[in-house]
Amino acid sequence: MFENPYVIGVDIGTTSTKSVLFAKSGEVVHKSAVPYPLLSPTHATAEQDPKAIFSAVIKTLRDVVSRIEPAQVLCLSFSAAMHSLILMDEQHRPLTQSITWADNRSAKWSTKLKNSEQGQRIYRRTGTPIHPMSPLVKMLWLRNEHPELFEQAARFISIKEYVFYQLFEQYVVDHSIASATGLLNLQALDWDSEALEIAGVSPKQLSTLVPTTHICQTMRTSCADTIGLPADLPVVIGASDGVLANLGVGAIQPGVVATTVGTSGAVRAVVDQPKTDPDGVLFCYVLTQDHWVIGGAINNGGIALRWIRDQLADAEIDTAKLLGRDPYDMLTAIANTIRPGAEGLIFHPYLSGERSPLWDANAKASFVGLGMHHNKAHMIRAVLEGVVYNLYLVLETLQDTIGEANSIRAAGGFARSKLWRQMLADVFNREVMVPESYESSCFGAAILGLLALGEIDSLDVASDMIGTTYQHRPIAQNVQVYQRIIPIYQRLLEKLQPEYAILAQLQNELESQPLNEEVNG
Repeated sequence: MFENPYVIGVDIGTTSTKSVLFAKSGEVVHKSAVPYPLLSPTHATAEQDPKAIFSAVIKTLRDVVSRIEPAQVLCLSFSAAMHSLILMDEQHRPLTQSITWADNRSAKWSTKLKNSEQGQRIYRRTGTPIHPMSPLVKMLWLRNEHPELFEQAARFISIKEYVFYQLFEQYVVDHSIASATGLLNLQALDWDSEALEIAGVSPKQLSTLVPTTHICQTMRTSCADTIGLPADLPVVIGASDGVLANLGVGAIQPGVVATTVGTSGAVRAVVDQPKTDPDGVLFCYVLTQDHWVIGGAINNGGIALRWIRDQLADAEIDTAKLLGRDPYDMLTAIANTIRPGAEGLIFHPYLSGERSPLWDANAKASFVGLGMHHNKAHMIRAVLEGVVYNLYLVLETLQDTIGEANSIRAAGGFARSKLWRQMLADVFNREVMVPESYESSCFGAAILGLLALGEIDSLDVASDMIGTTYQHRPIAQNVQVYQRIIPIYQRLLEKLQPEYAILAQLQNELESQPLNEEVNG
């Protein structure tokens, strides 16, 4: 046995796959990331190439393994984004791309199911809100609108299941990923018969259910050789990125809430048994049989800042390249030149529909209060603040179910920004703690891997392994500003929300019209 064994946490995310090499004690030794594009030929489509994602898994693992002796690795453990769906044929080939959580093409079927008693019953049993993100709703859409494709499918799997099939030639799915499909009965930890009937699939078309601590071994020799690891290395199937992010920041005790903002975002807490809410707003997903993660997810986190970067910040991108800086650092520095509240400019960040707190695929983004005195810097600040206001609404809903949150732990790409961390403390009016390592899902996967191998006795050790944290306390003057704005944000949302479906219909109609190429003289 080597003195300093390592664990590798792998996170198959929406924008990239990351592999992080951790020392057994929790320190980050090395990390590697490979990005891949989101394929959006229409505004409602959000797909990815599963082969590109599997390639990213192999590349990142090979990179981190090359830094050490392979025999020093105790195990791999996996995290993955939720709600993806791939249709596979009899020869184990993809019939579709990986349809991601952000895909809205099933919105019509989501509305129909959500408004039925059957849909509400299924939500209460499965813990997955009825929304286009849900694989259940995606299957309902494909079954009705693409029946020939649907009938060709031998299996319906997630991107994580696709990766594990490539590695082990087995179709297995952990309880955590399965609990985000809308097809898993949380009490029984088995497929829900009524949900399967609506989806039009049988248990034989789904993967074998296993606990999040399940260990796979005997990796395909070609994969093991390419990565540089022994084929019999224990590989822990792990869980979903959301529940592992809570574990990775030590937010598994009562009253401790985690908020994560990457491309999307979430506010989550851990309870000791499955819970759903009467309004169908909160999700409930499995971490282990003793740990259930309840909360709300938002579609529009870092994706809103990326929209600003791509549409309004060409000059800043060019400057960042010249200076060797990250364009996002440039944008947050610009936002920091504006006082809290963006001088009354309010942004509702619903660029890609919204999950919590609206669960409305038709939701649209808007700037309200824009005046001649506002400039690009105000808009950037308003976008950052709008994301946090929306997270605050999710926190309020969560507290109605779990009680008062007394501690906030933050992670994700946004957590790199000191401005955003302080903004979160000011809007939430609570102290915010942020681990020095932002890779919370990878770290959570590593901790779960240690538990699966018996190297630790309890997930409670996570807090001791986190190490250095940043602490941000609310600034009273900023809190006062935000507490004036939040009620306005909510009232505006209530007035705008009835118009979202009308706007969505208008956009669909205009998108399908041919371009008028006549030029008036």
